[in-house]
Amino acid sequence: MSQENTPTYPMPMRGMLLLIGMYTFAWAAFFRYFGPDLLRWFSMEKGFVASASPTTMGSIGMLVGFLIFLSAFYPISWRYLTLAGIIGKMLLLAWFLGQFLPELGWNKRTIFHVAFSEIFWMIPLIIVYFRALKVKKYLENQT
Repeated sequence: MSQENTPTYPMPMRGMLLLIGMYTFAWAAFFRYFGPDLLRWFSMEKGFVASASPTTMGSIGMLVGFLIFLSAFYPISWRYLTLAGIIGKMLLLAWFLGQFLPELGWNKRTIFHVAFSEIFWMIPLIIVYFRALKVKKYLENQT
């Protein structure tokens, strides 16, 4: 088989997993440790008081970020961690949209969080996951 048909898993894809994991962990840590202040910042109102606590969402988000980060070390073998990260990012997005957005409303900060922090990072995460599946399938066919 020629070299151009051989699927590879380049190092920048591992770096992407590390970056997505750290970014997810950092945002989740903001929700976990600075939740009321972060929600007040999202609302753009000084007197805003959230009825829902962001602590649980932050804790789960930190776990999701850690799993994505961990998947970068053995991305072909631990592709299930990448899949758990994709599902976790979707869960975090749904959680934010369902629990916090009705109170906060759409504004430039909530749009940024939804678009950039949740949706945008799912695109490279899904691309990296499918590449890992492609390489794994190729390696299984070689043996």
